[in-house]
Amino acid sequence: MDRAEEVSTDRADAGLFGPASVTWQVHSDPMMWIAGVRALYLQALLPRAVRGVTQNSDFRRDAWGRLLRTADFVGTTTYGTTEKAERAGARVRRIHRMLRATDPATGESYGVDEPALLLWVHCAEIASYLEVARRSGVPLSAAQADRYIDENRAAARLVGLDPEQVPAGQRELAAYFVRMRPRLAAGAEAREVDDFLRRPPVPAALVPARLGLWRPVSALAYAALPPYAHALYGRPAPSPAAVDRRLRALGRLLRGVPDQVRWQLPPKHILRAVGRLGPGTRPAPFKLGG
Repeated sequence: MDRAEEVSTDRADAGLFGPASVTWQVHSDPMMWIAGVRALYLQALLPRAVRGVTQNSDFRRDAWGRLLRTADFVGTTTYGTTEKAERAGARVRRIHRMLRATDPATGESYGVDEPALLLWVHCAEIASYLEVARRSGVPLSAAQADRYIDENRAAARLVGLDPEQVPAGQRELAAYFVRMRPRLAAGAEAREVDDFLRRPPVPAALVPARLGLWRPVSALAYAALPPYAHALYGRPAPSPAAVDRRLRALGRLLRGVPDQVRWQLPPKHILRAVGRLGPGTRPAPFKLGG
């Protein structure tokens, strides 16, 4: 294949999901950043999973980088070409194969790529994206929510999971969380994540910004967790109705920023996808129409 054919193929490649998918629309919403923080809170409640993070990195120094790398992975797998998505997945699998964690109570050493751990991380992430999107005003019907969960089994495959073992709809996802609840705890590592998300280390000059900008984001992400997570962390949260009002208010505010402004932020996954596939593929959650 010559260079011209490669370019033509790349331009025609809609990637793993494509503009007709629910995922293509939902992942463009700016509230996904709130959802990402909510996912971190939830993921940290499985001790075996969170140790894989805290024992293999200086979490407090690299937490921002971890959050951005996760966002880049989601952007690449959603809006990148199939080749780029597969490469991103291969890179994640390669890194996970090299990492191990140790249970301090038993001394057991285990790989962070255990399917049970990868499944928890995946489900916590997808549930958070879906929950925050719907509660903040994205008009997803029940059928579209099921489609979103089912579509993202493709992303689960990329990190090393068997898609057939991953929840394919809301009922399966809810049942999974019921099964997992007895295994959840807010141990020392979860407390470390909680402390970072509430008070991330910043230079002295940025402390006012942390108080005025970051703290409300972190507090809202925490408030959007399920009640059992609040109980485990031991910190109260507003009523679900109050949280919904705050999520909708922030959603209206962030969606008021023009897409072309928001999408200019690196690494510009959406702009590149629209440039590759045409202006008619511009994502917008409200195209779903409920």
